[in-house]
Amino acid sequence: MEPIESNQVKSCCAVLYQSDIARLLLGDSFHPGGIRLTERLAALLDLGPPHRVLDVACGKGESAIFLAGRFGFEVTGLDFGTENVTQAARRAAAAGLGNRISFQQGDAEQMPFPSKSFDAVICECAFCTFPEKSRAAAEFARVLKPAGRLGLSDLTRSGPLPPDMEGLLAWVACIADALPVNEYVGYLKTAGFENIEIECHDEALADMVRDIQGRLLGAEIMVNLKKLAFPGLDITQAKSLLRAAADALRTRLLGYSLIAASRDAAGRDELC
Repeated sequence: MEPIESNQVKSCCAVLYQSDIARLLLGDSFHPGGIRLTERLAALLDLGPPHRVLDVACGKGESAIFLAGRFGFEVTGLDFGTENVTQAARRAAAAGLGNRISFQQGDAEQMPFPSKSFDAVICECAFCTFPEKSRAAAEFARVLKPAGRLGLSDLTRSGPLPPDMEGLLAWVACIADALPVNEYVGYLKTAGFENIEIECHDEALADMVRDIQGRLLGAEIMVNLKKLAFPGLDITQAKSLLRAAADALRTRLLGYSLIAASRDAAGRDELC
């Protein structure tokens, strides 16, 4: 298989997660566990107002809007997709939270923020899609204040993935470069994070895969009836990927974890 270029991954992720098919299959919250696990991740960070939080790969702003409304945070959302940023800003304004939330287009591996800008960073079900994970982890550390908190949620794996879970679609679906949880921890430690906590939430991923399988079946029926059209979506390939993911969950090859950590109190900029 030919190597997949990092910019290709970023662009395809942005296009897919801005699309109608993504909203149809994933709903408003584009990660396992939805708002329930966003709330749990925020609880692990043990923050309250007036803390300033960065939501990396924020999508259409679902988590950012929830965090601002539920906890009173000042939230900045960063996303690679310009349409996501536009829609997120509209949703925040409609929720009456435009004074507490802002959104910006940008790359997680080269974030457009000054060093030591945020009290906390969250990144939900996206770190595994970043081609340069060490650079992204270093950026998390750079934009955090000393002793600032990081919350990740992401897919994990315990062994090699089968062929059905390789390729660009699997990258975009957050599967192809899922890592063992200890490798995520390694990236964070190298970037200067400590006090690392891990929670397993495999059931949230299993629930999401079942939901998407059901929604994909409905979409396939509508496409066959010519009531919907999703150019560029290979439904057969998507179904195959979901079956492989369900099998991997049953054998515990795939899982889902929350990871909370603290930037070292000294704020070692040389790591970033």
